[in-house]
Amino acid sequence: MIPANTQIQSFLPLKNVSDQELSFEQHDKSKAKKAAFLSSSAQIWKSRLSWRIAAAVFMTILLVQTMIMNFGTVPTFRQRLLTDLRETNSIAIAAMIDPTAGYNKAPFTREQVERLLNISNVTGLTVYSYQSEPIATFGSAPAMAEKNIRTTGYNRYDSQTGLYELVLNAADLKRPYYIAIKIDASDIQDKVAFFITDTIKIMLTMSLFVTSVLMIALGRWLLEPMLFMRSNLLAAFKSPEEPNIPESPFDTRDEVGSAIELTQKLIHQNADNLTRIKSAAEDKIHKLAYYDTLTGLPNRTLFIQSLNEQARQKQDGTADRFAVVAIDLDHFKDINDSMGHNIGDAILRSVARRLRSAMPESAVVSRSGEDEYAIMMPLSADINTARDVAEKVHHVIRSEPFKVFNEAFQVRASIGVATFPDDAIDPDQVLKNADIALNRAKEEGRDTIKEYSEDFDRAVQARFQMLRDLRDAMEHDQLDLHYQPQLDLKTGKLIGAEALLRWFKPDNSKEGGTFVSPADFIPVAEQSGLIVPIGEWVMRTACENAKGWHDEHGIDIRIAINVSAHQFSQSDICAFTQKTIKDIGIDAHKVELEVTESVFMDDISHTIQTLQNLHAIGVELAIDDFGTGYSSLSYLRQFPIDRLKIDQSFIRNALNDQDDASIARTIIALGRALNLKVIAEGVETIEHEQFLIKEGCDEVQGFRYSRPVPAKDFLAFAKAYNNDLKPLD
Repeated sequence: MIPANTQIQSFLPLKNVSDQELSFEQHDKSKAKKAAFLSSSAQIWKSRLSWRIAAAVFMTILLVQTMIMNFGTVPTFRQRLLTDLRETNSIAIAAMIDPTAGYNKAPFTREQVERLLNISNVTGLTVYSYQSEPIATFGSAPAMAEKNIRTTGYNRYDSQTGLYELVLNAADLKRPYYIAIKIDASDIQDKVAFFITDTIKIMLTMSLFVTSVLMIALGRWLLEPMLFMRSNLLAAFKSPEEPNIPESPFDTRDEVGSAIELTQKLIHQNADNLTRIKSAAEDKIHKLAYYDTLTGLPNRTLFIQSLNEQARQKQDGTADRFAVVAIDLDHFKDINDSMGHNIGDAILRSVARRLRSAMPESAVVSRSGEDEYAIMMPLSADINTARDVAEKVHHVIRSEPFKVFNEAFQVRASIGVATFPDDAIDPDQVLKNADIALNRAKEEGRDTIKEYSEDFDRAVQARFQMLRDLRDAMEHDQLDLHYQPQLDLKTGKLIGAEALLRWFKPDNSKEGGTFVSPADFIPVAEQSGLIVPIGEWVMRTACENAKGWHDEHGIDIRIAINVSAHQFSQSDICAFTQKTIKDIGIDAHKVELEVTESVFMDDISHTIQTLQNLHAIGVELAIDDFGTGYSSLSYLRQFPIDRLKIDQSFIRNALNDQDDASIARTIIALGRALNLKVIAEGVETIEHEQFLIKEGCDEVQGFRYSRPVPAKDFLAFAKAYNNDLKPLD
């Protein structure tokens, strides 16, 4: 096949052609068509496509003619030769018949038949009477069944032996006889073979001629335009936005010429479209990069750019004061989860429209997060503090409910504000300070406004320092577990211990360090995600201690381990628990996982499945601080829970507060009704203990028996404990 660039040169102006020649070619279509025709004629038989078409056409014509010859011409020719034999010999035999002969003897003499056998290709015959009875046989008798004698026009040709047998009846002979004839027709096959040979020669000649004519016509009317069209497409492929294609030399009144014209129009149209699409794409990319797709507001990137532009100093070295307001819609996730994202998106768009319409043109309103907005507004004589801007925003959001699909939604917002340059001279820092104030507003109950204070920043820095120290504590084994005994109220037996996390932070004091309260570092661990590796360390360490107490000292107790809600959502707690139990070799039913009610509220279906998977492992499950969280009584029967744990606040005040006492009684009664064990924590006095015994509580723990103590001290307690429910001295 010729290289593509050679074909293109047949129709595209060469780069070294003079301007005069190029102009001549563009204005003289007839000469261009002649040059193209000569070029394509020279290439037609070098093209793979041409050879494919030629082969297909040639084979098609040859196949059609072969089928006609096999199923029509050859059988017809053979039958004509046989018919000639029948007619010739029929005439010869009829001429020998004696019309005076009787009907029961042969109508000719033996001498006549022998002469016929000598001068013709008849090899034998048998004469039958009108009643199909054989009268006489001459030569080699035909092998013919009696039933075929009376069959009108019967004949049979055997191509293997070359014998042709037939029956002449009274209509053929004009006499009441049947004569069966055997004829030597061996030369028919030779004649047929000769006929086939001549026919094939004619067929090949005709096929070649028709193919050649067709290919010349195809080359002129099809291949030449295809090569021209291909060159146009290659030019468009190389330079789609600015294709350099010559004018078509083909007549646009036929289908091919009009197709080429349409192709060239499409190429030019595609070039125009690409230019427009490229421009539109650049605009779209800019919009996607700097604007929120849901609300159409500027996004955080563009907002920060606007802050930097606004903070740019004037020629006199001063800069305009402006307020930065960070807004977060309170509990917006609840709307999305309960009403669906369509409702949530509609509310977000409505908030954006309300904020934009309430702010002056000089303000920049942006959507900076999923349910967060940020506003930058220059301060003026009318509104000269960031607090004024925040209060206006707060009023705009709270002024009236948002109506979506005939539903009214009252939206609340937490707002943090900062002022440039009062709170920071770096625009990014001003926005960061507004975010810090926003977080403080959310921490202090939401639906409120907080102005930035350096105290907020110090609190954030303290939290980050706590996080860094906590990471160091994990790396340097500063974390430890203390254990608080759990007792059976009915038998007085030591039945378990709750593992409680403690952190002793070393310092340069004379004590060598201080204990950090779990209330201070656990929330930081949960917010940062460190609670997952910490929780895994707690489970592994507690199980190892319980296994060691059992194997080395015969202390067979249940170990209770607190599980954070973050461990439920951020880790595969089932797989880790199962692996830990298997690796350490502790009995699964000796491990109890304590979860708070807040775990259930995030994702009920996930919680139920996780609890069922944990229960299937064999571990026991307890609800910690029961009664202090969200009401989950409607789901309680679906949870595979073994134990309810009464929060210590109810026990501590049960003797003085009837409400707390009633809550404790209700929880104990609920546990009994659901066939669950009930354990009370915070038991500090014998009066607490007597109250719980009276109400039928099953198990207890608290300072009445022992404070949480290190593992070695708990071991000493377990060894010395004598089942009398009395604290050790």
